[in-house]
Amino acid sequence: MLGVRFLHVFLTRKKGLAWSHSLGARKSEKKEAILSALRRTLNLQVEMPRFGDQDSKPYRRRASHAGTWYSDSGPLLGQQLTDWLGASAHTTKPGSAVRAIIAPHAGFSYSAQTAASAYAHMDPSKLARVFVLGPSHHVHMRRCAVSTASRLETPIGDLAIDQDVTRQLLATGDFDAMTARMDEDEHSIEMHLPFIKKVMEGRPCTVVAIMIGALSAELEEHYGRILAPYLEDLTNFFIISTDFCHWGSRFRYQPLGAAHSAIHEHISWLDHEGMKLIQSQDAVGFHRYLAEHGNTICGRHPIATFINAIEASTVCICVTWVEYAQSTKVVSPQDSSVSYASAVLTQNKCS
Repeated sequence: MLGVRFLHVFLTRKKGLAWSHSLGARKSEKKEAILSALRRTLNLQVEMPRFGDQDSKPYRRRASHAGTWYSDSGPLLGQQLTDWLGASAHTTKPGSAVRAIIAPHAGFSYSAQTAASAYAHMDPSKLARVFVLGPSHHVHMRRCAVSTASRLETPIGDLAIDQDVTRQLLATGDFDAMTARMDEDEHSIEMHLPFIKKVMEGRPCTVVAIMIGALSAELEEHYGRILAPYLEDLTNFFIISTDFCHWGSRFRYQPLGAAHSAIHEHISWLDHEGMKLIQSQDAVGFHRYLAEHGNTICGRHPIATFINAIEASTVCICVTWVEYAQSTKVVSPQDSSVSYASAVLTQNKCS
């Protein structure tokens, strides 16, 4: 019991960084390694306590990663976003309504250009509400949680949480309310907020921030059915937050792939095999792929949940990958790398 209590307290109070190649990340990664070792040593899977409730007092969510993962200077960040989006404007835009994107959430020095390649396709004139589905890196949970913040701060201006939709999701009994600390510790949603604010510049927009836990395939289907009616509303837009392969000893994932002459080529092959299944919206095949290869795609549960939302809805969605990048071209086992990929999801007739 002492071991259980110690691990519960340790997991509750300590922050760790899982699977994100970010600025100043080494200290947090060491904490995550300690957490993993403790879990293996005690042979336990600790379920975190239920977070908040729908009567929780609203809070303003601080831009807690500004100044480290991205600039905390409003003018500088605004110009950077303009430049990243401008550099992506040449991308061929699909002819149908863009309903969602898949984009990374690492430090902007690593992944912003890849993310911008997807955001460049977002049409703010048709949107009233943006759903952001991000994985949980710090808190182990088997459900989903929503932000109940009154405002989401960014260095270039605040965004408002959609209180009506948030209450609707909480009323299902299937969503928990994030605490302020839980909300601010997580980066997978925050890293998209400056892009949303920039693209929606001058236009009214609310945000529904959903943290997706380590769901079973059955729960991914269940949450997909809950989100399906919102997907059918053309004024709603979805952002699926994920990085792809986290390769290296510090991620405890180092497949070499004898069929490829260089490690980074094998990493690319691994990622693109998964991307093919996402493109075909094959949730079952995606699960088989993850079980076979163990690829460290941190947003695998948000991805699978959204695929199930598409399946449960009456809309037809086509997935088009627009950019792929790696933080480092791995050539030796001493290297490490995180992959980033962006996709545009359009509503039209799929051939």
